[in-house]
Amino acid sequence: MKVLITGGVGYLGSMIYYALIDNGHEPYILDISKSEDISYITSDNFYQGDIGDKKLLTRIFEENPDIEIVIHFAEKSAVWASVKKPYEYYHSNVVKSMELFKNLNDLGCKKIIFASSAAIYDDVPGFMVTERSPINPRSPFARTKYMTEMILKDFCVAYDMYCIVLRFFNPIGADPKGRIGLRANFSSNILSRVLKIWNGEESEFKIAGNDWVTRDGTCIRDYFHIWDLALAVVKSVENYDIAFRRADNLYKNFLPINIGSGIGVTVKEFLFAFQNVTGEKVKITYTDRRPGDVCGSYANINRAKNTIEWEAERTIEDAIIDAVRWEEIKSKK
Repeated sequence: MKVLITGGVGYLGSMIYYALIDNGHEPYILDISKSEDISYITSDNFYQGDIGDKKLLTRIFEENPDIEIVIHFAEKSAVWASVKKPYEYYHSNVVKSMELFKNLNDLGCKKIIFASSAAIYDDVPGFMVTERSPINPRSPFARTKYMTEMILKDFCVAYDMYCIVLRFFNPIGADPKGRIGLRANFSSNILSRVLKIWNGEESEFKIAGNDWVTRDGTCIRDYFHIWDLALAVVKSVENYDIAFRRADNLYKNFLPINIGSGIGVTVKEFLFAFQNVTGEKVKITYTDRRPGDVCGSYANINRAKNTIEWEAERTIEDAIIDAVRWEEIKSKK
């Protein structure tokens, strides 16, 4: 199947590109930047430009009229940066996305897979959230995700579009085949920060707060392998139409799905897992909570199992091993 990935040069998008190819699909990429290493992308499959550029989008569909699904991953994604630069986040993540959806509808492309975030959820007792759990986005980044979901829901009702919304929890790791991994600009990723200690670039790991209401006082997250995320997108592509018929959903053409491991892990537990895998002791210090921080959550993934036939297969230890291997590969290039 032919699909278009917006933001396909980034950490998540590039992993999805590989996963789609590995599973027999034909992905195309639309990305504003060529600054990263995109040697893995053929020139015929790459379009450089803005997602809001209707002329460019029109050319893409004129040259590839059999593109069936658009996978929308172009975004600004750092929570802390969004607090300091909300205009940039709302303009990039909401305004430009809305233009993209309008242009796709005008061009006759009615199927979208949207990368949303677990950051939209409120805290709940026990920390496990379903797709029906209360919503309470507490940072500009999280609010851009929820606002974009609401725009898509309205578009689906008004324009007979279809959207699978994948609410990602905390992806980590690298391609198990060693083709691509964490980028230097993905510094908010917990594993990226720990690897800087492993590489000798930093001396300690700063945990933002140790007074959260969790079993050890540190935030709880649902860390899962980035390759499992990529396969969740592949499964969404392959089960797109049937997923809506399987869903226990009020909206016949708008389907949110949690994507995570289904296991809650605290920050301290993750650091201990890293130490067990690598033998590298991580020095921990504590700092104040940061603006936009939340206690955390982990995913109930029953809907993912029942609709797109997906569940995570790899452990956080697998993710750490693959990320360390990628660091070693990078160092030899």
